[in-house]
Amino acid sequence: MSASPEPRNVVLVHGGFVDGSGWQAVHDSLTRDGYNVSVVQNPTLSLEGDVAAVRLVLDAQEGPVVLVGHSYGGAVISQAGNHPKVAALVYIAAFAPDKGESVSTLIADPPPGAAVPPILPPRDGFLFLDRAKFADAFAGDLPAEQAAFLADSQVPWGVDALSGAVVEPAWRVKPSWYLVATEDRMIPPPAQRAMSERTGSQVVEVAASHAVYLSQPAEVAALIRQAAGN
Repeated sequence: MSASPEPRNVVLVHGGFVDGSGWQAVHDSLTRDGYNVSVVQNPTLSLEGDVAAVRLVLDAQEGPVVLVGHSYGGAVISQAGNHPKVAALVYIAAFAPDKGESVSTLIADPPPGAAVPPILPPRDGFLFLDRAKFADAFAGDLPAEQAAFLADSQVPWGVDALSGAVVEPAWRVKPSWYLVATEDRMIPPPAQRAMSERTGSQVVEVAASHAVYLSQPAEVAALIRQAAGN
């Protein structure tokens, strides 16, 4: 019996408040190595809708896939990763909910002394980060102009996405990798470590902000290559 082929397809899923363009450096690094990389522009209106957007991209892949999620994108891949083409999951400073959990439940009881993300009260069912506090919370290791642009180009994050519960967590049946961002002020590093331990992931730690996929794309791409068996 022949071994399963190593995945050469990578699908990248962004989190809340941002869009898929932030994956460009990771995308470029992997495509230079011959990977077929797709970036999902998930709308972040509801977990169900985002899972559907990922499945559309997964359906179009030829062969096994490494499915990657940043931040809230981790909740999305935890559900969408049940797709039969997904061979491995990679969490980048991401939420990894168990059955019945959502981002809302995971952030309800932060570790003592943890930074509190500057999420403003909902407006018409959507969430934004305080623009004045965005850089420090989300992108503390990016150049000031780049962090300011991210703050000014925020994507509204739907409250329904935040509260969407995972039904069947794919990490329970598929191998996973996890990158802990040790300087993260959005998802506390202790919470990341707890989730990575629960999922049984292979873990690397990188001294980076929540925007590690932007500030340390080489490290992110390296972990994805590990998940792909290279």
